[in-house]
Amino acid sequence: MHAIGEGNYAAALGVKLASAQVIAAYPITPQTPLVEKLSEFIEAGEMTAQYVSVESEHSALTACIGASSAGARAFTATSANGLLYMDEQLHWAAGARLPIVMCVVNRAVGAPWNIWNDHQDSISKRDTGWIQMYACDHQHRRPRHPHRGFDEHPPRCCQ
Repeated sequence: MHAIGEGNYAAALGVKLASAQVIAAYPITPQTPLVEKLSEFIEAGEMTAQYVSVESEHSALTACIGASSAGARAFTATSANGLLYMDEQLHWAAGARLPIVMCVVNRAVGAPWNIWNDHQDSISKRDTGWIQMYACDHQHRRPRHPHRGFDEHPPRCCQ
């Protein structure tokens, strides 16, 4: 299959192919199109998953922790200040060794306030215990074998 699309679409397609069962997310620029596409997949019946709308990024990761603790494949996505807001739960999820997958759509953290690409959000979380993978282009956003090895050691992939 040949498709032309942006990185958020490629990431959403990877989540769909990995058969995520619970998706908890709070929209934050520039990650919003990713979770919007996942909600479209679910609404159209192309993906069997529970989409949990939450009130914050902290709550998104908390919902994923609960889902993963119960045995579900959990996914969330965030960016910049949203990732910083998740900090407490990042350590908790890593310490509990839960196989949660998170997509961090990299964005600068203020100041100055902006929405341009920057890695300071994910790099600031390098010591939280999460595996981080960085994609060089949109094709690398979607793994060819989405299940292989991720159940035991899930990565957090940054764009």
